[in-house]
Amino acid sequence: MLSDLITRIYLDFVRGGSPERLIPVFHHNQMDLRGLAALSSRILSLLSDAETCGQDGLELFGVSRICEKRGENTRARKLYEKSIASVLPAETDRAARRSLARLAKRDGDFALACELWKGALGNSRPGYEAYEQLAIYYEHKACDPEQAQEVVRRALDELRRANQTGNIAPGVYREIKVKFEHRMTRLERKSRRPLLDVLGTRLETQW
Repeated sequence: MLSDLITRIYLDFVRGGSPERLIPVFHHNQMDLRGLAALSSRILSLLSDAETCGQDGLELFGVSRICEKRGENTRARKLYEKSIASVLPAETDRAARRSLARLAKRDGDFALACELWKGALGNSRPGYEAYEQLAIYYEHKACDPEQAQEVVRRALDELRRANQTGNIAPGVYREIKVKFEHRMTRLERKSRRPLLDVLGTRLETQW
Protein backbone atom coordinates (compact mmCIF):
# COMPACT_ATOMS: atom_id res chain seq x y z
CA MET A 1 0.00 0.00 0.00
CA LEU A 2 1.11 3.53 -0.76
CA SER A 3 0.77 4.60 2.88
CA ASP A 4 3.44 2.05 3.79
CA LEU A 5 5.84 3.55 1.21
CA ILE A 6 5.36 7.28 1.90
CA THR A 7 8.30 7.59 4.31
CA ARG A 8 10.64 5.77 1.91
CA ILE A 9 9.51 7.88 -1.08
CA TYR A 10 10.08 11.08 0.88
CA LEU A 11 13.54 10.00 2.07
CA ASP A 12 14.48 9.07 -1.50
CA PHE A 13 13.41 12.56 -2.60
CA VAL A 14 15.43 14.45 0.05
CA ARG A 15 18.43 12.33 -0.91
CA GLY A 16 18.19 13.52 -4.50
CA GLY A 17 15.50 11.25 -5.95
CA SER A 18 12.94 12.23 -8.59
CA PRO A 19 10.16 14.55 -7.32
CA GLU A 20 7.63 12.87 -9.63
CA ARG A 21 7.34 10.01 -7.17
CA LEU A 22 5.85 12.48 -4.64
CA ILE A 23 2.81 13.20 -6.83
CA PRO A 24 0.86 10.06 -5.78
CA VAL A 25 1.75 10.89 -2.17
CA PHE A 26 0.16 14.35 -2.47
CA HIS A 27 -2.95 12.82 -4.07
CA HIS A 28 -3.13 10.26 -1.25
CA ASN A 29 -2.86 12.95 1.44
CA GLN A 30 -5.42 15.09 -0.37
CA MET A 31 -7.92 12.24 -0.28
CA ASP A 32 -7.16 11.69 3.43
CA LEU A 33 -7.86 15.34 4.21
CA ARG A 34 -11.11 15.29 2.24
CA GLY A 35 -12.18 12.15 4.06
CA LEU A 36 -11.27 13.68 7.43
CA ALA A 37 -13.26 16.81 6.62
CA ALA A 38 -16.30 14.74 5.65
CA LEU A 39 -15.95 12.61 8.78
CA SER A 40 -15.62 15.67 11.01
CA SER A 41 -18.70 17.21 9.42
CA ARG A 42 -20.67 14.02 10.02
CA ILE A 43 -19.59 13.75 13.66
CA LEU A 44 -20.49 17.40 14.33
CA SER A 45 -23.92 17.00 12.73
CA LEU A 46 -24.59 13.89 14.82
CA LEU A 47 -23.47 15.60 18.02
CA SER A 48 -25.74 18.55 17.31
CA ASP A 49 -28.82 16.50 16.37
CA ALA A 50 -28.27 12.74 16.46
CA GLU A 51 -31.94 12.21 17.28
CA THR A 52 -32.84 13.39 13.76
CA CYS A 53 -29.67 12.76 11.74
CA GLY A 54 -28.71 9.40 13.21
CA GLN A 55 -30.19 6.32 11.60
CA ASP A 56 -27.26 3.93 11.80
CA GLY A 57 -27.12 2.01 15.08
CA LEU A 58 -23.33 2.06 15.32
CA GLU A 59 -23.24 5.82 14.82
CA LEU A 60 -25.88 6.28 17.51
CA PHE A 61 -23.93 4.05 19.88
CA GLY A 62 -20.78 6.08 19.26
CA VAL A 63 -22.56 9.39 19.92
CA SER A 64 -24.16 7.87 23.05
CA ARG A 65 -20.71 7.15 24.44
CA ILE A 66 -19.52 10.69 23.71
CA CYS A 67 -22.61 12.14 25.41
CA GLU A 68 -22.05 9.94 28.46
CA LYS A 69 -18.42 11.05 28.73
CA ARG A 70 -19.58 14.66 28.52
CA GLY A 71 -22.04 14.08 31.38
CA GLU A 72 -25.12 14.40 29.16
CA ASN A 73 -26.69 11.35 30.76
CA THR A 74 -30.33 11.99 29.80
CA ARG A 75 -29.42 12.36 26.15
CA ALA A 76 -27.03 9.41 26.33
CA ARG A 77 -29.82 7.19 27.67
CA LYS A 78 -32.16 8.13 24.84
CA LEU A 79 -29.49 7.49 22.22
CA TYR A 80 -28.46 4.17 23.78
CA GLU A 81 -32.12 3.12 23.63
CA LYS A 82 -32.38 4.23 20.00
CA SER A 83 -29.19 2.38 19.07
CA ILE A 84 -30.45 -0.82 20.77
CA ALA A 85 -33.74 -0.54 18.89
CA SER A 86 -31.78 -0.62 15.63
CA VAL A 87 -29.80 -3.59 14.36
CA LEU A 88 -26.47 -3.72 16.23
CA PRO A 89 -23.76 -6.39 16.13
CA ALA A 90 -24.15 -8.72 19.13
CA GLU A 91 -21.08 -7.47 21.00
CA THR A 92 -22.02 -3.81 20.48
CA ASP A 93 -25.60 -4.51 21.53
CA ARG A 94 -24.35 -6.03 24.81
CA ALA A 95 -22.11 -3.00 25.40
CA ALA A 96 -24.99 -0.60 24.73
CA ARG A 97 -27.30 -2.46 27.13
CA ARG A 98 -24.59 -2.54 29.79
CA SER A 99 -24.06 1.22 29.48
CA LEU A 100 -27.79 1.89 29.52
CA ALA A 101 -28.17 -0.22 32.68
CA ARG A 102 -25.38 1.75 34.33
CA LEU A 103 -27.08 5.07 33.53
CA ALA A 104 -30.50 3.76 34.59
CA LYS A 105 -29.03 2.71 37.94
CA ARG A 106 -27.43 6.13 38.36
CA ASP A 107 -30.81 7.77 37.69
CA GLY A 108 -32.60 5.45 40.15
CA ASP A 109 -34.54 3.73 37.36
CA PHE A 110 -34.10 0.26 38.83
CA ALA A 111 -37.00 -1.24 36.87
CA LEU A 112 -35.11 -0.69 33.61
CA ALA A 113 -31.73 -1.52 35.15
CA CYS A 114 -32.98 -4.86 36.50
CA GLU A 115 -34.61 -5.72 33.18
CA LEU A 116 -31.31 -5.12 31.39
CA TRP A 117 -29.26 -7.01 34.00
CA LYS A 118 -31.59 -10.02 33.81
CA GLY A 119 -31.20 -10.05 30.05
CA ALA A 120 -27.40 -10.02 30.36
CA LEU A 121 -26.96 -12.93 32.79
CA GLY A 122 -24.60 -15.62 31.59
CA ASN A 123 -21.10 -17.05 31.52
CA SER A 124 -19.12 -13.95 30.61
CA ARG A 125 -17.55 -11.00 32.40
CA PRO A 126 -20.59 -8.79 31.67
CA GLY A 127 -22.87 -11.71 32.58
CA TYR A 128 -21.33 -12.15 36.03
CA GLU A 129 -21.30 -8.38 36.49
CA ALA A 130 -25.05 -8.47 35.85
CA TYR A 131 -25.47 -11.16 38.53
CA GLU A 132 -23.49 -8.97 40.92
CA GLN A 133 -25.53 -5.85 40.16
CA LEU A 134 -28.79 -7.73 40.70
CA ALA A 135 -27.54 -9.09 44.02
CA ILE A 136 -26.53 -5.57 45.09
CA TYR A 137 -29.97 -4.25 44.11
CA TYR A 138 -31.90 -6.92 46.03
CA GLU A 139 -29.70 -6.53 49.10
CA HIS A 140 -29.47 -2.76 49.37
CA LYS A 141 -32.43 -1.30 47.45
CA ALA A 142 -35.14 -3.96 47.65
CA CYS A 143 -33.95 -5.00 51.15
CA ASP A 144 -34.48 -8.63 50.19
CA PRO A 145 -31.36 -10.56 51.22
CA GLU A 146 -33.03 -13.91 50.47
CA GLN A 147 -33.56 -12.91 46.83
CA ALA A 148 -30.01 -11.59 46.73
CA GLN A 149 -28.82 -15.00 47.96
CA GLU A 150 -30.80 -16.71 45.19
CA VAL A 151 -29.09 -14.54 42.57
CA VAL A 152 -25.67 -15.36 44.03
CA ARG A 153 -26.52 -19.08 44.09
CA ARG A 154 -27.44 -18.91 40.41
CA ALA A 155 -24.17 -17.15 39.65
CA LEU A 156 -22.18 -19.82 41.52
CA ASP A 157 -24.08 -22.58 39.70
CA GLU A 158 -23.28 -20.90 36.37
CA LEU A 159 -19.63 -20.70 37.39
CA ARG A 160 -19.47 -24.37 38.35
CA ARG A 161 -21.02 -25.47 35.06
CA ALA A 162 -18.63 -23.28 33.10
CA ASN A 163 -15.66 -24.66 35.04
CA GLN A 164 -16.76 -28.27 34.57
CA THR A 165 -17.17 -27.81 30.81
CA GLY A 166 -13.95 -25.80 30.43
CA ASN A 167 -15.81 -22.68 29.28
CA ILE A 168 -14.00 -20.35 31.67
CA ALA A 169 -10.32 -19.74 32.31
CA PRO A 170 -9.13 -21.16 35.68
CA GLY A 171 -7.84 -17.81 36.90
CA VAL A 172 -11.05 -15.99 36.02
CA TYR A 173 -13.09 -18.78 37.62
CA ARG A 174 -11.21 -18.50 40.91
CA GLU A 175 -11.41 -14.71 40.92
CA ILE A 176 -15.17 -14.55 40.36
CA LYS A 177 -15.88 -17.52 42.64
CA VAL A 178 -14.12 -15.86 45.59
CA LYS A 179 -16.09 -12.67 45.04
CA PHE A 180 -19.49 -14.41 45.01
CA GLU A 181 -18.65 -16.73 47.90
CA HIS A 182 -17.66 -13.72 49.99
CA ARG A 183 -20.97 -12.04 49.12
CA MET A 184 -22.92 -15.21 49.96
CA THR A 185 -21.23 -15.49 53.37
CA ARG A 186 -22.15 -11.91 54.17
CA LEU A 187 -25.75 -12.35 52.98
CA GLU A 188 -26.19 -15.52 55.05
CA ARG A 189 -24.88 -13.70 58.09
CA LYS A 190 -27.29 -10.84 57.43
CA SER A 191 -30.23 -13.27 57.06
CA ARG A 192 -29.43 -14.88 60.42
CA ARG A 193 -29.14 -11.56 62.23
CA PRO A 194 -32.88 -10.86 62.74
CA LEU A 195 -33.35 -14.31 64.32
CA LEU A 196 -30.41 -13.70 66.63
CA ASP A 197 -31.85 -10.28 67.53
CA VAL A 198 -35.19 -11.91 68.43
CA LEU A 199 -33.50 -14.56 70.56
CA GLY A 200 -31.41 -11.91 72.27
CA THR A 201 -34.49 -9.85 73.06
CA ARG A 202 -36.26 -12.87 74.56
CA LEU A 203 -33.28 -13.68 76.75
CA GLU A 204 -33.10 -10.08 77.97
CA THR A 205 -36.83 -10.19 78.78
CA GLN A 206 -36.42 -13.41 80.76
CA TRP A 207 -33.61 -11.90 82.79
